[in-house]
Amino acid sequence: MATTMTAPTRGTLLRLATAGSVDDGKSTLVGRLLHDTKSVLSDQLAAVERVSRDRGLTAADLALLTDGLRAEREQGITIDVAYRYFATAQRSFVLADCPGHVQYTRNTVTGSSTADVVVLLVDARKGVLEQTRRHLAVTALLRVPHVIVAVNKIDLVDFSQEVYERVNAEVQTVARELGVEDAIAIPVSALDGDNIATRSARTPWYAGPSLLELLEQLPPSEDPSHEAFRLPVQLVIRPQGAARDQAYRDYRGYAGQVASGVVRVGDEVVVLPSGRRTTVAGIDLGDRTLDKAFAPQSVTLRLADEIDISRGDVISSVADAPEPTQDIKAVVCWLGDAPLRPGQRLLLKHGSRTVQSAVRTIDGALDLDSMTSDPADVLALNDIGLVTLRLASPVPVENYSTSRLGGSFLLIDAHDGRTVAAGMVGATLPTAADAPTQPEGDEAWEI
Repeated sequence: MATTMTAPTRGTLLRLATAGSVDDGKSTLVGRLLHDTKSVLSDQLAAVERVSRDRGLTAADLALLTDGLRAEREQGITIDVAYRYFATAQRSFVLADCPGHVQYTRNTVTGSSTADVVVLLVDARKGVLEQTRRHLAVTALLRVPHVIVAVNKIDLVDFSQEVYERVNAEVQTVARELGVEDAIAIPVSALDGDNIATRSARTPWYAGPSLLELLEQLPPSEDPSHEAFRLPVQLVIRPQGAARDQAYRDYRGYAGQVASGVVRVGDEVVVLPSGRRTTVAGIDLGDRTLDKAFAPQSVTLRLADEIDISRGDVISSVADAPEPTQDIKAVVCWLGDAPLRPGQRLLLKHGSRTVQSAVRTIDGALDLDSMTSDPADVLALNDIGLVTLRLASPVPVENYSTSRLGGSFLLIDAHDGRTVAAGMVGATLPTAADAPTQPEGDEAWEI
């Protein structure tokens, strides 16, 4: 599974996340990237070296650079998503170091949801484990554009080419079953730095790039301004208090972040879910007036007609506007401690809109051993399953395969406000290892 490499524009931003099982070395790899790109302050490195000596280590434990919570340092594990920033001469990076423990899979979903690439670590001694499969399934469902498989601790198997090829074959088999089209494996030692920033002489049989070289070469994510125009309304702006003049008293604007596409003054737009059409009379950015706005700018739109618009509505281009619906079939990653059951009522948050929803049916759950969908009556913590939801009011959702933003949603417990699931509209689960990813005919779940 090869990817076509194009030279990225100097200074382009790449968002990456780590994934993998417990003790696969994610925090150490992140620390090594920060160290080898000279993104660590001297006093930080000195503190890590001092703590490492106190623990009887002969070298700095670079994992301490990322484990910021006291509980993380004491237990030697990663609990929360740790965001780190570093840069090379070619581009800048935002990295989400995600936990490996099963109970923190919800954090991995959070860190991977906006990633351009996931670095999936696999211990060369252990190969593919259940949590490896779970993280790869999450990566596939979230449609992360690129996957890099770091076959870590290659030094502990004497830099064996045979071991590397066996682990790579295991990962590629699972990737194909899940429909992951782009997975590149690199043998690395995060502890010693082999094939992290530079290629290692201890793996002469490996002719590919180092991890950092590959990250610098990956093409940037698709520009959201090339997609259809969508602006979820976050706030209706009206004058407050004494108006200064008539124009100010008559001002009405609809503020939000352009989620995708471009909008220009004079464009015809439709407000969803009402379906009312109008034209854009003006675009304001702070105290400036713009001729056009594009993702991800936060702007205020002024419309030519007076329309009843409130927070949660979506202003969209007319030609490709989604059809609002009250019935959704979607794949969800269940993150709640209590199981999800049919008939359960939850809040669904899509963009800036929140509506009540009910679980009509649970239509299957992903078996991480067979990588197929099995019948299920409930979804337990960390299960990935297919559900049918009924909403209290129409929501302009889109198919996740078309739009990661328009096709994603959260499910929230109305009693305590906790997020209990992340969902992808129109996504499917594999039904057999050799079956197509998208079912056909009546089994094709369309909105």
